[in-house]
Amino acid sequence: MEIDAHIDRLLDTLEPITLEQMSSIRLMNRTDTKFVTNKEHLVRLLEMAQGKYYAQYLNGSRIANYMTTYWDTDDHIFYMEHHNGRAPRQKVRVRTYLDSDITFLEVKTKNNHGRTKKKRVEVPCQDFPHEEERESFVRGLVHLDLQDMHPTVRNQFKRITLVNYGKTERLTIDFDVHFHNMETDNNADTGSLVIIELKRDGNVYSPVLDILRSLRIKPSGFSKYCIGSVMTNKQLKHNMFKPKLVKLRKLANERLCC
Repeated sequence: MEIDAHIDRLLDTLEPITLEQMSSIRLMNRTDTKFVTNKEHLVRLLEMAQGKYYAQYLNGSRIANYMTTYWDTDDHIFYMEHHNGRAPRQKVRVRTYLDSDITFLEVKTKNNHGRTKKKRVEVPCQDFPHEEERESFVRGLVHLDLQDMHPTVRNQFKRITLVNYGKTERLTIDFDVHFHNMETDNNADTGSLVIIELKRDGNVYSPVLDILRSLRIKPSGFSKYCIGSVMTNKQLKHNMFKPKLVKLRKLANERLCC
């Protein structure tokens, strides 16, 4: 598609930064803010980021590929915690960095102050065998055993990572998100939607916030697990997500959910 080729060309004009160079960036007092937009606005953002941001460069590309499988209980306790606005809340997932073929079992915890912490342990693949080390890792964080959960929704997406010249923030930009529900066998995708997450060191000046404001892109939460679940499983309660789905449909200019 022409817009994808345009995004590729703009990325090629951004100065590259390697994973090794990024490893020196320590966001000790990190705050995370999400934004949702579409590819048309992403083009404008990348144009305006010229001379302000590096683009992560890995294995010859500035676009990385991810696969994530979310685990939940039979009664979808992690999904319902998010739907009901409970805090603290947690998610259990297995993420594969497809370009490097590295996989981690991860537990994400969001506290009642809006801070998110992630702990992880490496596993051999997405369909890893259960072992006591992994069982105890999960049990110690969510007080449930892996055997009490099962894979529910898997997604694949592309990610761009930008770093500001001051190296005080990282910007992840996810797009072309595809979902497969492992309970219903249904598939869905997010069309032209783009999910942006700004990770910065405290309240230091952020060039991209000025860019986002000029593009009238406002902060907006987005859970890939919850949205993917709603789009692929009509049986799940989703009253609280209906207003967000309406906004997402308008942004994507297409229907995302029945």
